[in-house]
Amino acid sequence: MKRFAIGVDLGGTNLRVAAVDDTGALLDKLTLATRSREPRESVVRDMREAIQALREKLAGVGTLSGIGVGVPGIIYMETGTLRQSPNLPGWEGFPVRQEIEQLLGARVWLDNDANVAALGEFWLGAGKGQRSLCMVTLGTGVGGGLILDGKIWRGFLGFAGEVGHIVVSESGARCACGGQGCLESESSASAIVRKARKALTEGRSPALSRGMQQGREVTSEMVFESAQAGDAACQAILQSAGRYLGSALAGLVNTLNLPLYVIGGGVAAAWDLFSPAMFEELRNRSYVFCEGATLVEKALLKGDAGLYGAACLALAGDTA
Repeated sequence: MKRFAIGVDLGGTNLRVAAVDDTGALLDKLTLATRSREPRESVVRDMREAIQALREKLAGVGTLSGIGVGVPGIIYMETGTLRQSPNLPGWEGFPVRQEIEQLLGARVWLDNDANVAALGEFWLGAGKGQRSLCMVTLGTGVGGGLILDGKIWRGFLGFAGEVGHIVVSESGARCACGGQGCLESESSASAIVRKARKALTEGRSPALSRGMQQGREVTSEMVFESAQAGDAACQAILQSAGRYLGSALAGLVNTLNLPLYVIGGGVAAAWDLFSPAMFEELRNRSYVFCEGATLVEKALLKGDAGLYGAACLALAGDTA
């Protein structure tokens, strides 16, 4: 019988659960809203019910190796406890791994969501065939994951890959981490929306003004659409995001000298709009990149990278 694992991508907005076999085939997937404003036990209960539904549906199909869970935040790896998570208020100090294992009676592997997304791209996406990569995820915030010689690199405290808090502008906006001018405060979806609202207030974006008149809310997707349609202010916002990303990437390329850097997350949907500025900045700042062997590519698995990576955690852990 085939081996399969269940991967869980626990986000602040959506809870997604998928069964993936050891060849990388997606067997089934469930998506539901994360009840992040309710007690954490409610979210864990939803997770348990979704996992149990997949287990029962796939009974007889194969052998369950375990369950992998990607969580936004910093994790104490030895205990499986969530240290802190800005997207899951009230979860600080919560023993996530222990709670799920007790409810399901199955082995659980837990890791940061950016780490498991990097693992997913390494296994089945843009990093397939590579030995090492760095992934940068541009979403509500900016995350990062490092795969070195086929394994997640977490650092000695488990904090490795905090790419979003590389400082790219001394005069930049205040970041949620308390710093100023972090990549997250300049190139994330939240930063793009903040800058778009400023352009709207200052009357510099006709396309956004039309959208507001139609009752639409300013979102990063709205900025992408407006830029694609030729709105100069939205184009400038995305070019700025690309330049700051290029600056951060230059530091990573010069320091790590890895063969591949993968750009994922929701903002990657605007790749054609921000990547020219990103590559220009990267060429200007990194002599290593100019040697020509380093690859910087768009993620291939899109929103499913975390699901595949979480399942890979369990499949790999089962054979370790």
